[in-house]
Amino acid sequence: MTDDPVNLDTRRSAESRMATDIRRHSLRDFEADQRALRLRQEELEVQLLAEPAANWREAALKAQYLIRRYSETAEARDARRQELIERALGDLARLIEE
Repeated sequence: MTDDPVNLDTRRSAESRMATDIRRHSLRDFEADQRALRLRQEELEVQLLAEPAANWREAALKAQYLIRRYSETAEARDARRQELIERALGDLARLIEE
């Protein structure tokens, strides 16, 4: 037995190595996009926490953001909750337009 790692890339065909490289780059791009998204969300949340809403429109926008974040959770995937989320977002959109 040896402690040296085996380089599996040397045992793959050229086509397989290319497919692996594409997956690796895609994963890196995805992870970079996820980091950037988390950063933007953190920046937005800092702004949302900075001051209380000055009017109903700002309050509705904050509520929409929170409902959308909740809709991304596993708990919100229930069909009934999805319908409630859609209706609440629609109600808030109508309030914002007024």
